[in-house]
Amino acid sequence: MPATGTGDRIAEALQLVRGTLPITRRVCQPGTAIYEAGEVFRSLHIVHAGVFKLVTRSSDGREQVTGLQFKGDWLGFDGVASGRHGADAVAIDTSEIWTVRYEDLLRACATQPALMHLMHVAMSREMTRDRDMLLSICTLPADARVAGFLQQWASALAERGLRTDQITLRMTRAEIGNSLGMKLETVSRALSRLARDGLIAFCGTGRRDITIPDVDALGAIAGRHAATLQ
Repeated sequence: MPATGTGDRIAEALQLVRGTLPITRRVCQPGTAIYEAGEVFRSLHIVHAGVFKLVTRSSDGREQVTGLQFKGDWLGFDGVASGRHGADAVAIDTSEIWTVRYEDLLRACATQPALMHLMHVAMSREMTRDRDMLLSICTLPADARVAGFLQQWASALAERGLRTDQITLRMTRAEIGNSLGMKLETVSRALSRLARDGLIAFCGTGRRDITIPDVDALGAIAGRHAATLQ
């Protein structure tokens, strides 16, 4: 069932931004980067529709997917401290982004406490998500990492009033493995084991459409492994 409380919160947050700030709307096709690592920071961005991935690159050119952002999530906080973005923000499906100039946001926050609170909540939520991802990579076995990834994706959709019994993975197996600190082959084997155990089922030949009979059962796998580490 959708988490209506979260859905209402997202709708109210978007309405607050639209009502208090000048925004620029942009529709992005898959593969479009709204900013890149090293680019001068001037604006923050809010996902109004679709999904974005955050990508960093090592000195030898290897890419690392460090996060996913859904409707209502903010992009660009990484540029506040240094004045330059530290990652690429790339659309992974057809998306809509709202852009607000950082200077406009600061001025508005001075007279709109609700807007200041909204920004702080968004920053806190991003830090929590980064912490949870790091703990998953450092402590959980492969099957639990993949199950947790699918559960988080489905939960994000549920919070936004979208169906969760069947999801389309907009990332390749290699990208999923990259974000979870795993090899492509390990991701594929983990997905196959989850399917064998009846926790997921593949739809069609592309194996990107996945049926999830019970989202909570996926989360329970990661939860059980995390509990054994305490």
